[in-house]
Amino acid sequence: MNRRAQFATRMGVVATTVGSAVGLGNIWRFPYEAGSHGGGAFLLCYLFFIFVIGVPVISAEFVMGRASRSGIIGSFRCHSGSRRWDWIGYSSILAAILILSFYSVVAGWTMEYTCESVIGRLGDVADDARHDRFDGFISGWGSVWWMLVFLLINALVLLGGVKKGIERMSNILMPLLFLILLVFCVNSLLMSGVAEGLAFLFSPDFSAITPGVVLGAMGQAFFSLSIGLGCMMTYASYFSDRTPIVKSATTTALLDTLVAVLSGVIIFPAVFSFGMEAEAGPRLVFEVLPSVFGRLSGSDVWSALFFFLLALASLTSTISMSEIFISFACDEFRMSRRTATVLLTLIAMSLGTLCALSFGPLRDFTLGVKRFSTSLTMCRATYCSRSAEW
Repeated sequence: MNRRAQFATRMGVVATTVGSAVGLGNIWRFPYEAGSHGGGAFLLCYLFFIFVIGVPVISAEFVMGRASRSGIIGSFRCHSGSRRWDWIGYSSILAAILILSFYSVVAGWTMEYTCESVIGRLGDVADDARHDRFDGFISGWGSVWWMLVFLLINALVLLGGVKKGIERMSNILMPLLFLILLVFCVNSLLMSGVAEGLAFLFSPDFSAITPGVVLGAMGQAFFSLSIGLGCMMTYASYFSDRTPIVKSATTTALLDTLVAVLSGVIIFPAVFSFGMEAEAGPRLVFEVLPSVFGRLSGSDVWSALFFFLLALASLTSTISMSEIFISFACDEFRMSRRTATVLLTLIAMSLGTLCALSFGPLRDFTLGVKRFSTSLTMCRATYCSRSAEW
């Protein structure tokens, strides 16, 4: 068995696996998916898939990764005894690179909004101008700049290695993320629309459970838990033999779900307090919430904290996606970690630039009939659903 780095502590295992699962899927995507699919009805279906499918799949990935002590390609070879399933591993690596490229663009948006909040510019924008402001930013070169900055930060953490980089970062950022979430929850529970917001989230209308809601909840469960992609399998290759598999998988799923639910508790009371639309979709975070923050005392502080929270969640997820390629390159091609990290960062920067510009100067550039950024966003959902079938 090859020598391989291991996480030093049980807390490190929990923090890194939860960090992989917790991301924009919980804080950005879950609220607008729940808002668009009936609130409580969506949450009920989501919880079902998290614990009936999510926990067993995470456990399976943990078992495969720890037993093989290698990346995703090595895991499939170890358990199949041949190379016949290598293509699944390669498709996973490709999917991770493509998703990382788009994910980093959205993460860059959160960094821009964090800085704009800190210097007080975001709160000065009129409510009816927020759409044009957001559209103007993502269609310009500023989006590219922040994507590049985010990927550089991502690379710095990865260069630190498994213990001094990934584990140390997760041990610091995950408690900080939960602390910020709790602060926002307390604030939301003091708002006038708390009853309506919590009723929307926690009171399911069973007549609203349609095939579309069920499929959306299942996709969100896979998206949120980072399963079917290889993140958990790769991280599990760094587990010690004493790491409890099922307990770790259950803890990861519970904490990941807690973040999603807390995000709903933060957002929906605020939305109902100020007469906003719960069905606002993807623009909920970048257009609707800044309007909400603008009506609060200390609006710039709340806005800066929220978008900083999004940036933290983004970073913990991109680290795990990056590790899929890095582990593969180090295992299969004997690359140094530094070389693999630099190579991945350059690839992601190139694809991310195309993706960012597809909202502006390259909006007419398509892959088939889809815009470049749309093609990358479809990649993760498609790959995760195919993984479930496999």
